[in-house]
Order: sequence, then structure tokens, then C-alpha cells
Amino acid sequence: MQTYEVINDILVNLFNEILKREEEAIITEEFKDISNNDMHVIEAVGIGEGDNMSSVAKKLDITVGSLTTAMNSLVNKKYVIRERSEQDRRVVNVRLTEKGKRAFFHHQEYHHKMTEAVIQNLKEEEIPVLVKTLKGLSEFFRNYEKEESGQV
Repeated sequence: MQTYEVINDILVNLFNEILKREEEAIITEEFKDISNNDMHVIEAVGIGEGDNMSSVAKKLDITVGSLTTAMNSLVNKKYVIRERSEQDRRVVNVRLTEKGKRAFFHHQEYHHKMTEAVIQNLKEEEIPVLVKTLKGLSEFFRNYEKEESGQV
């Protein structure tokens, strides 16, 4: 196999494997009532004092309307609390409940293990090459939609 085909094969299989394995790992008995997408919404809300819906939607690169649908489900399942801002009643803030924080830390632990699995097999001098490669891949994804629509 040529270099291009090998890299393409690895990337395609890696993305599919990450999605499959992440869902298997993070949706445990305790968190069986939520999806992988829900877990990423929980991650975007974070464990701080909360954030407004617009900020969370921006982190996820989705509309506030799409986030509202996901948030309704997470509120009903007691992962998230939604509150109106005291300063501006038009602003809706969201924050994680204790159950939501447990899900957040569970998800974070999975990502930590995944990252450790990659780093542990590298020599110190190889890490910058991996970081550069992953940054380039990340930039490709960020710019791909713009390039396809002619916005670049």
C-alpha cells in the first residue's frame, strides 16, 4: 500500500473506531439514558458556574435552536439546570447538576485515557510532530466547509 492509502485507511478506521468505542465507554449503566451527543453537550456546558445557551451553542458549532432540543432532554433527565439571568431575563444560563458533573468527569476520564494511550508510545521528540500533524488535521476540518462553499 502506498503512503496515501495507508494514511487514508488509518484515518477512516480511526474516526469510526473512536465514535464507536467512545459511545461504548462513556454510556455506562449510570449514564444509559443519554447519548454520545448528549455527553458532548454536557462537556460544552462544563463544570463551572454555568454559561448562557448562546455560548454553549457556539462551542458546539450548532444553533441555539438545536441546543434547546438537546438541553430540554438533559434538563428532564436531571443532568442540567436551566435558569434565567437575573441581569437580563432574555438570557438563559445552564449549568450541570451533580449528576451532570459525574457524567462530565466520566467523559473527561475516557478522553484522558485515550490521550495517554497515544502519548505513552511516543518518545519525547516525537510529540511535537504528532501535535503538528493533529493541528493540521484539525485545521482541515475547520476550513473544509468554508472551502466547499467557496467562503475562503
